[in-house]
Amino acid sequence: VQLQASGGGLVQAGGSLRLSCAASGGTFRNYDMGWFRQAPGKGREFVAAINWRSTSTTLADSVKGRFTIPRDNAKSTLFLQMSSLQPEDTAVYYCAADSPPLRLGVQPAKYDSWGQGTLVTVSS
Repeated sequence: VQLQASGGGLVQAGGSLRLSCAASGGTFRNYDMGWFRQAPGKGREFVAAINWRSTSTTLADSVKGRFTIPRDNAKSTLFLQMSSLQPEDTAVYYCAADSPPLRLGVQPAKYDSWGQGTLVTVSS
C-alpha cells in the first residue's frame, strides 16, 4: 500500500490541526494504521494507532486527551486530529500501515509501509 500524508503546517500554541493520510494500491481495511513523529535531532516516536475496524486505539501518553486517530475505510483515509498543540509537538509526522492487522503496535519496526511525512510546526 502507498501512503500520502498531508495537512501539516504552521500553527500557534494552543491551536488545532488535522493531518490526513490517503492510502492507495491496497485494501485499506486490511491494515492497522499508526502515526509517528520525528523532531529535529531525535528518533522516530510513536504517536497513535488504530485497528482496522476502528474498535481499538492507543495513544502515546504525551498526546492523550489532545489527539485522536479516526479513520474512514470507505475513503481509505487515516486522520490525526490534533488540538491544544504545543511547541514540543513540532515534528515531521508520518503515517504507517501494518498488515496483517493482528495487534496494535507502537514500534516502528512493526509497520510495513510508510508515508513521506508532513511537517507540523507549533510556534510559542
